[in-house]
Amino acid sequence: MYNNPYLRQYNNMNQQTMYDQIDNQIHQLQQMREQIKTNVNQQPAINQTFQIASNGTSTMRYANTIDDVYKEIIYVDTPFFSKDMSVLWIKNTKGEIRTYELNEIVPKDEKDIQIEFLQSQIEELKGMMKDVSNATDVDTKQNTKDTTEYDESVGESVEENKSSSISKVSRSKEK
Repeated sequence: MYNNPYLRQYNNMNQQTMYDQIDNQIHQLQQMREQIKTNVNQQPAINQTFQIASNGTSTMRYANTIDDVYKEIIYVDTPFFSKDMSVLWIKNTKGEIRTYELNEIVPKDEKDIQIEFLQSQIEELKGMMKDVSNATDVDTKQNTKDTTEYDESVGESVEENKSSSISKVSRSKEK
């Protein structure tokens, strides 16, 4: 049996196949080892950071009263608005608070501006009419707004010395 050439060839083939399989497995294991080495080198280190303070950007906050603003801890200058947006508190990092009152600015078009101008002119004319009606005697009491302050003549008055005895000289026609 052992001298059978077919069996020997089969055994050699079987052994050769086994060697090939073992070589393939060794090769696969080596590839796996290389992959693991490269993956370990490429994997970034895991760093965990904690944000204790704010990131430096100030954000708008709401508060009901100034007491709420005093209670808040801040790291940058921060604006606090009241719920109805009528009061603004700005708190700085030192704890100092500045208070502002806010008023809404309504944009006006040309017609609104024209109406306001005409209304102001009407009010000015009403004021002028009241000034005129308050003046009782126009001749004796002058409105100081319309005239100059100095109504007296400029210069010195000249007094003439006349004698106390006045004689009447008749003038007749002489020829």
